[in-house]
Parts: sequence; structure tokens; C-alpha cells
Amino acid sequence: MENKKTNIWIWLQNGQLFKSVSCPDDGTVCIYDANDKLMLKRTGLNKLQIKQIEQYIQRYGAKKLNKNAEPFRFLGK
Repeated sequence: MENKKTNIWIWLQNGQLFKSVSCPDDGTVCIYDANDKLMLKRTGLNKLQIKQIEQYIQRYGAKKLNKNAEPFRFLGK
């Protein structure tokens, strides 16, 4: 099994919690709401497009999470 790079982002927008999971190796980006309901899924993206999407969500104050981190401790930073 391959070990693919996965980036997890979390942020507050308009008082709501959102999470993004991107995989540059697969070319996918998924955005979820606070209840883990899939809000948006994009496939077939290249690495540059994924980087641009990640930079865009960083403008909303997104924090990159470690895969093993507790997500709610990052909201106060």
C-alpha cells in the first residue's frame, strides 16, 4: 500500500467549522462541514491547482493539522 501525502486543514468561517482534506498525489480536494457532511469534492486536479486551493483557504485562517493531532486545540491559535 502506498503512503500518499494528505493535507488536512480546519478553519472557522461565519461562525461555522469547516475541514478540508486534500491529496496532491490523487488530485482530490474535499471540504466538509462541522458534521462531516461532504460540501464540495473536486477530482482530477494537478498539484499546482491543489496548492492554489490550499492558499485560498488559508486566507480564511485555516490551520494545517497533523494527521494525528486533536483538531479543536488549533482553533484558539
